[in-house]
Amino acid sequence: MPAFTPFSRTLRFRAVSLALAGGLLSGCTMIPHYNRPAPPLAKTWPAYPGTGNPRMQQAAYDIGWSDFFTDARLKALIAIAIRENRDLRVAAANIAEAQGQYDVQHAGLFPTISATGGPIYQAPASASGLSFAPGLEQNRSDAAFGGGRVFKYYQGGIGFSSYEIDLFGRIRSLTRESAETALSKEANLRSLLISIVSQVATAYVTWLGDKEALDLANSTLETQEATLRMTQQKYDHGEANLLTVRQAETQVRQSAALRADSRRKLAQDENLITLLIGAPIPDTLPAPQPLGQQTILADLPAGVPSDLLNRRPDIVAAEHDLLAAQADIGAARAAFFPRLTLTANDGVSSLQFHKLFTSAATTWGLNPSLQIPLWTWGMNSGNLKASKARRDGKIASYEKTVQSAFREVADALAAREAYLDEKKQVDELVTSSQDAFRLAKMRYDAGTDSYLTTLDSQRSYLQSRQIQIMVDVSNYQNLITIYRALGGGWKEHTLPPQSPVNVAQHPMSQTR
Repeated sequence: MPAFTPFSRTLRFRAVSLALAGGLLSGCTMIPHYNRPAPPLAKTWPAYPGTGNPRMQQAAYDIGWSDFFTDARLKALIAIAIRENRDLRVAAANIAEAQGQYDVQHAGLFPTISATGGPIYQAPASASGLSFAPGLEQNRSDAAFGGGRVFKYYQGGIGFSSYEIDLFGRIRSLTRESAETALSKEANLRSLLISIVSQVATAYVTWLGDKEALDLANSTLETQEATLRMTQQKYDHGEANLLTVRQAETQVRQSAALRADSRRKLAQDENLITLLIGAPIPDTLPAPQPLGQQTILADLPAGVPSDLLNRRPDIVAAEHDLLAAQADIGAARAAFFPRLTLTANDGVSSLQFHKLFTSAATTWGLNPSLQIPLWTWGMNSGNLKASKARRDGKIASYEKTVQSAFREVADALAAREAYLDEKKQVDELVTSSQDAFRLAKMRYDAGTDSYLTTLDSQRSYLQSRQIQIMVDVSNYQNLITIYRALGGGWKEHTLPPQSPVNVAQHPMSQTR
């Protein structure tokens, strides 16, 4: 058999030449130049006393949730939520889909090369009237097929068809749009992750507060039941009147109702945590730490408002949506200009199989095609107008997202100062009311004062303790809100201090 002719080397050279030429011709796009909209933000936050921890002066964005939260039980719950949450699974699937769409769109920048080959056997239904083209008489076969002689033809080759040279960046603009869409979905996943971490931590702190309230109700009820028994004994011996007994009974009934209410809240808190983590709460979790020992920091450095532009994932996602709209305008503009497509092939063809791989059988073809839009009856201009309108809408959405984020952080910081002051006042109130209850009880035991004074003092102390628990819960939930609002919680472990990547400078977001 004749030696094989390496025709693939010729095709490889031609394909590389076409790819280089296409790359040079498609090196620019018609995407509008991007300037980030001026953020409608103040230059500084409202007065905020937070100083942070000298051991950890990093921005919230860089602090991993596993390092920010120190309660082992809380960290275990967050890990379960990240593993089991169905919304996160949907978001991850959406990212994979967007990345696949980007791969499909990006593949349009290159020719789709395929190999073909095979024989052709053709014969008329009957031998009568059988004729062959001039020069093909010798290829008639003696074998009959369907009553006639068979025409044989062999061919094989490799090439591409309908490859568009991206002269004006239409395909490149669509590829950029797909890339920005995928990046936006990735930022949305990060935003969802931050939200889940925050929701689990907030629900857990609520559970701790209700658990402490239940412990307070149990201890108060035990004390008041003991007081009721002692008062009843005094009444039986004529040392107390019936009014005092009824007053003691009233306190016991109120404490029992408070205990029942605390049990209800605790059960509902557990149901919420079960929903958030997406699985039943395991029985093997570590014991919870006391309320107020859930985080390593008492305060967080707020930074400056402009930091939010690169650290809040919802803002990053909104900017990627805006960049995708910018790229769509480039594709709409390119539609006004001609499109050049190429079809090329290189291979072998022969009427005789034993001559198929000879130099004489080598064939190639190149078919360029130019399509020039003349009358589109407003279709191209309509698409461009719609793209610009979508871009304007994305600008407004981006600015609103920035404003909402600024208000969320500002509100959390303002509440932080109020909670810190309120906690200080409530702690002093608890100390005073506890001492007043102790003195009133001593006077009642000594017989120098009525039991009503003791009841009032005990009620005031109980109310102050309940307020203290509520303020502690709100104080730590506010710290969690600040952590989330500043972009913290998307990473498990703390990152070294560094500047976040600017979205507009991301390699996939560059415009030319």
